[in-house]
Amino acid sequence: MSVSDIFESMEYGPAPESAADALAWIVDQGGRFGHFIDGAFTAPGAGFDSTNPATGEVLASLTQASQGDVDAAVKAARKAQPKWEKLGGHGRARHIYGLARLLQKHARLFAVLEVLDNGKPIREARDIDVPLAQRHFYYHAGMAQLMESELPDAQALGVCGQIIPWNFPLLMLAWKIAPALAMGNTVVLKPAEYTSLTALLFADICRQAGLPKGVVNIVTGDGSVGEMIVGHEDIDKIAFTGSTAVGRRIREATAGSGRALTLELGGKSPYIVFDDADLDSAVEGLVDAIWFNQGQVCCAGSRLLVHEPVADRFYAKLRARMEKLRVGDPLDKSIDVGALVDPVQYQRVSEMVEANTAGERFVTPGAMPENGCFYPPTLITGLNPADRLMQEEIFGPVLVSTTFRTPGEAVQLANNTRYGLAATVWTENVNLALDIAPKLETGIVWVNGTNMMDAAAGFGGKRESGFGREGGWEGLAGYTKPKTAGKPLKEIEAFAGEGAPEDGIDRTAKLYIGGKQARPDGGYSAPVWGKSGGLLGHVSLANRKDLRNAVEAAHAAKGWSKTTGHLRAQILYYIAENLSARGDEFAARLDAMQGTKTGRREVDAAIDRLFTYAAWADKYDGQVHGVPIRGVALAMKEPVGVIGALCPAEAPFLGLISCMAPAIAMGNRVILSASDPFPLAATDFVQVLETSDVPAGVVNILTGPQADLAEAMARHMDVDAVWSFGAAALSGIVEKGAASNIKRSWVNHGMARDWFGAEGAGRDFLQAATEVKNIWVPYGE
Repeated sequence: MSVSDIFESMEYGPAPESAADALAWIVDQGGRFGHFIDGAFTAPGAGFDSTNPATGEVLASLTQASQGDVDAAVKAARKAQPKWEKLGGHGRARHIYGLARLLQKHARLFAVLEVLDNGKPIREARDIDVPLAQRHFYYHAGMAQLMESELPDAQALGVCGQIIPWNFPLLMLAWKIAPALAMGNTVVLKPAEYTSLTALLFADICRQAGLPKGVVNIVTGDGSVGEMIVGHEDIDKIAFTGSTAVGRRIREATAGSGRALTLELGGKSPYIVFDDADLDSAVEGLVDAIWFNQGQVCCAGSRLLVHEPVADRFYAKLRARMEKLRVGDPLDKSIDVGALVDPVQYQRVSEMVEANTAGERFVTPGAMPENGCFYPPTLITGLNPADRLMQEEIFGPVLVSTTFRTPGEAVQLANNTRYGLAATVWTENVNLALDIAPKLETGIVWVNGTNMMDAAAGFGGKRESGFGREGGWEGLAGYTKPKTAGKPLKEIEAFAGEGAPEDGIDRTAKLYIGGKQARPDGGYSAPVWGKSGGLLGHVSLANRKDLRNAVEAAHAAKGWSKTTGHLRAQILYYIAENLSARGDEFAARLDAMQGTKTGRREVDAAIDRLFTYAAWADKYDGQVHGVPIRGVALAMKEPVGVIGALCPAEAPFLGLISCMAPAIAMGNRVILSASDPFPLAATDFVQVLETSDVPAGVVNILTGPQADLAEAMARHMDVDAVWSFGAAALSGIVEKGAASNIKRSWVNHGMARDWFGAEGAGRDFLQAATEVKNIWVPYGE
């Protein structure tokens, strides 16, 4: 073919990448791999083959880890952790920097090995995966250096068990290992069964970098090895990236253990195209959104939502572009779409698509390679929002689509999923884009772009896409804990008695739901006795239906989240002002309930706390991340939504205020379960709320045994987070119940909190009351 013929046809010729060096590295290791434990590779054992999904050829033999192997890895990590942490930020930074440099030095080897093991196109591994992995180690070398000055009250968690998926083997490793090491932790990492080779190559460069023995340990095997890590009692934190179903089981398995947990799970991300969008650019962005890595991406733009006026034109352009997609040998630099990771995944995608009978299917024309797990890029239009393919994660090169008529309908369709990882908005109207972005229930929004990621901007989602963030300042919270050592929580029993009401009047406090005092659904109440046995009053016993009513009231008050921080601050000041006017009354009530003379101190501390969060209401700002694009990544602090809080017994009034104030200051609505033994201060507080302009449903107060409400609150699908500062046993109940919709939980694990001191207020509460949404906005022509 002549040059003129090439210019006429614009056909791409083959541009193969040699696999020789990567295959030679495998051969040099003997073609069989053991685990990497305590700075050395173990002898290979019985296990399984790692194959090339593009050809079916066996690449290497890997070892299936036993419980003994996992125990040895954890033991090595535990032994190494204190010395690694004591090395200091600068010492750790030097090692992490060394890993980054070696990742650069061996970049091509990593890229080719990733392609052989995973099936993704070499262009993606070479230009995206490996550079981003390097970036994470460089970035977190800096975080290690800055830890002592910028996070002076934080320390390492200890040993971190990390379980990563097969779609981005090296990048997920970097996301997990880099921040853990930076903060002084050691790790035991399990790569995916299908794709372990780049993790083992990384282990090799850990040796080359002189990383201390035991700091990084890698064990290979199937899901049972992950279960061993999750169940290991000497691991302090579990970090998991994978399916929502497995994430739910991990949440249940770790409930009540006291171990930290972050979950980065599935997604069904909307890709919204408005009628004023640059349609050609939107089509190119969509190619990256869904056919990048064969659609095996948790944040893939797999749900296309197109504005009706341009739908036909956009679909025509998209089909024309799909006809030009090149599917084939992933080592060919001119290939757009490679192979799915394994025949099992190919079968799953095929079965899901073939089971669908709705809509109209368009498949990229042309023959697929005869060998390997190649699936053609597919578009299915005309689906209904409730169709299975619109709701479930396919995790393959399949795009599903429907249309919308108005921006409001676009938001409704976008949020019509149990996931909440990412979204793309395509429009030339920046006002429209920045109006839509905050309304989307996701952790990431890309404007006129897609799949933009960087170590400086935390990656993670909401709802059943998990909790926690990977990268950025917010990502460090998952690998640190406060330096202060808590004390075990002392259980407090309510006083008993038999006397008549002390003032001769029988008073029964009602529940507070939706801005009104409400009788309990069950019709039952319980006495509250003073220390001397006198009857102080009765409180209503809330049940599951009362909780349901409170949740409905909280959702009806969603407009509170849209109010300004200034308005929320004013109302908190009003609450403090009205409480101050009745301070002596509340102090006397607290003294009578608790049999102490500390009531005045508790009321004064509560007033101070209200002022504190009134001050924070319009000052807890987000950030503009320094990401390497021509644009900005706006880290916006958003309310979590509806927060249920089991308030502490030991500070019955101050604890309730300390849970309520930060939550509503950040725009949340709350359901407060008052102190079990001393609930009357909470019921008296209702009168203060009623005179302080607090909108109905923003604050709801339930009384009665917290044990009767904890599980129902945690399992409620319309409660977005649960805090538990009550009895120690409630922590496990809350964490296990929270697995129902992967909601965030913040529990005490049986440790006391100094509600009068620094532990009782501050940024920990603000962080728990907010979600971080990163909105990426490129600019320029």
